[in-house]
Amino acid sequence: MKAQLRIVAIGVLMGIVEIVPGVSGGTVAFISGIYERLINGLKRFTPRLLVELKHRGFKGVWSWLDATFLLMLFGSMGLSVFVFANAVSYLLVNEPIGVRAFFFGLVLASGWVIGRQIEKPDFEIGIAFSAGLAIGLFLVKLAPLELEPSLFTLFLGGMFAVCAWILPGISGSFILLILGLYSVVLEAITTFDILSIVCLACGCVLGLVSFARILSHLFARFRRLTLSVLTGFMLGSLLKLWPWSQTMSYQLNADGSAIPLVEERLLPLNFEMTTGQDADIVMAALAALSGCILVILLESLARRSRKKYSILNAE
Repeated sequence: MKAQLRIVAIGVLMGIVEIVPGVSGGTVAFISGIYERLINGLKRFTPRLLVELKHRGFKGVWSWLDATFLLMLFGSMGLSVFVFANAVSYLLVNEPIGVRAFFFGLVLASGWVIGRQIEKPDFEIGIAFSAGLAIGLFLVKLAPLELEPSLFTLFLGGMFAVCAWILPGISGSFILLILGLYSVVLEAITTFDILSIVCLACGCVLGLVSFARILSHLFARFRRLTLSVLTGFMLGSLLKLWPWSQTMSYQLNADGSAIPLVEERLLPLNFEMTTGQDADIVMAALAALSGCILVILLESLARRSRKKYSILNAE
């Protein structure tokens, strides 16, 4: 029961962070110790499933897929998005510095947690880390594209966005913003455009299963290098969460709310001079510290859980 409640709690937190552009649910999955279990479960959703169903039966396939774990995780994540979307959106509008600072601290500490797992750093590890860092910075600074909305581009958008979701770092919603498809997806959902939603969902399913297989292979064969790239990627994407920024261009939602597309990052004093708003440095520092503490607690619980299960398996 404790293990199940822990999975539900992780799913809830993954849903909350996915609401914030620039934060990925994969980050929470990694620091909570379920990341490799997640991708190993997802990678099994292939045509081979029909063969396994014939040989193992429904109960055997359910266990082989780790379906209870996936159902609990995604179910609690979806419910969390539904329940907390308005609250998080309200805070993003009314307390943007505090919210960004909190998630900045969360991602920063997550990068430290992942980096600690890299054994014997060397030149090769440094190159991999630098590559991940460069990719993260490049995506954050990338100007939004203007893809022509179509069923095919929605399919591709779903594939790329879900890859961002499973990666610790940048969120899927941010990738949709870069591709210029964010408003198109929102409109399709609000107007119940079934055909567009199905194309997006098909892209998500294909991207999720395919990318999970790739990540699982990389962790099995090149664990140190994969961890190094992911650590660099997370730290590079931190720029998106810098608390003090000025919006240079934005996109309007159907409800009139603005989504920042291009932002200029500022130092706190420059922020006050440029925008005339209070930088709230003390609040930002406390919020960032809270994010760091949350990560340390999650990582500590994950470590205890892994230790407990290793003892049980040994017995």
